[in-house]
Amino acid sequence: MTCVRFECQHVCARTGGRAGLLHTPHGSFETPLFMPVGTQATVKGVMPRDLLDLGAGIVLSNTYHLVLRPGAETVAALGGLHRMMDWPRGLLTDSGGFQVFSLQGRRKVTDEGVEFASHIDGSRHLFTAESVMAAQQAIGADIIMAFDECSEAGADYTRAARAMERTHAWAKRCVAAHEGHDTQALFAICQGGMYEDLRCESAQAIAALDTPGVAIGGLSVGEDADTMCAMLDVVRPHLPQDKPRYLMGVGTPDYLLHAVKRGVDMFDCVLPTRTARTGCALVGGERLNLRQARYARETGPVDEKCRCPACQRFSRGYIHHLVRQKEMLGATLLSLHNIAHLLDFCKTMRAAIFADKLDEVIPGVI
Repeated sequence: MTCVRFECQHVCARTGGRAGLLHTPHGSFETPLFMPVGTQATVKGVMPRDLLDLGAGIVLSNTYHLVLRPGAETVAALGGLHRMMDWPRGLLTDSGGFQVFSLQGRRKVTDEGVEFASHIDGSRHLFTAESVMAAQQAIGADIIMAFDECSEAGADYTRAARAMERTHAWAKRCVAAHEGHDTQALFAICQGGMYEDLRCESAQAIAALDTPGVAIGGLSVGEDADTMCAMLDVVRPHLPQDKPRYLMGVGTPDYLLHAVKRGVDMFDCVLPTRTARTGCALVGGERLNLRQARYARETGPVDEKCRCPACQRFSRGYIHHLVRQKEMLGATLLSLHNIAHLLDFCKTMRAAIFADKLDEVIPGVI
């Protein structure tokens, strides 16, 4: 029996959106589920205890960055990722495939793997399906991802097909390399670019591997919402009903809603903390730029409806002051708010699924 399993509790009669529970070795978490991103074993500027208070269930960390610094073996020597970052709930590590994909001009892709130059010091490294599995096994997250090749949004058919074929071959190698490691769940990743027949083929091939979960990669890489939705519509009939479905790199309320309506359960994105570091707060359908002078004397909270510490205890005027002075607390408070905003939106969608009213949810566009 897998260490991670999905329990579907209700399917929205109008949309097919799913509400469920994701059971892991470090707790069971309600879906739809947004995972804050802790790239280098930390959600930037946020203490683990504050994430716990917000109700975060699973945090995502990045294999590429952890392999380069401090090294997978060092993470293991420090007790594994959970102990090292003092996080008692779920952890997911991505494979590093997207990060390697983004190293344009610094990488060479072959059927064996990807040779690349570190963005830190230019040192040469080789990622293969087997080495990525070994690294993630040492790091010790509950959910680990298969190594994949992501094609860019504008990739032509030949390029997208070749990346998909490599992704399938690497996924099979990842499954073989992970055999016997029963304390971690391996999720394989669908690719196929923006081509419906490739997406269909990839969904079928990945589903056939029978991994504990399935991820959808290569979306939210610059395509418009209609294209993303079309690709999700194509893969949906071919994904297992009893496995969690994870759309990688999506984190705005409008895109979350589009995907949840199409049966997706899990999401991650750096957006809430990255926008916080620029002084922006996610409120309804807007991004409020609290660096602007018009907020300097506002005594109300960032969002009157929000339960986060920033909104419960501090004014827009104070946070404006912090971000203008580049005080770390400003980014921390806005990170807490933005994460809470997305976690709460997932709760809103979940309640709407149980009420069979997911089609009535209005997220705004952020």
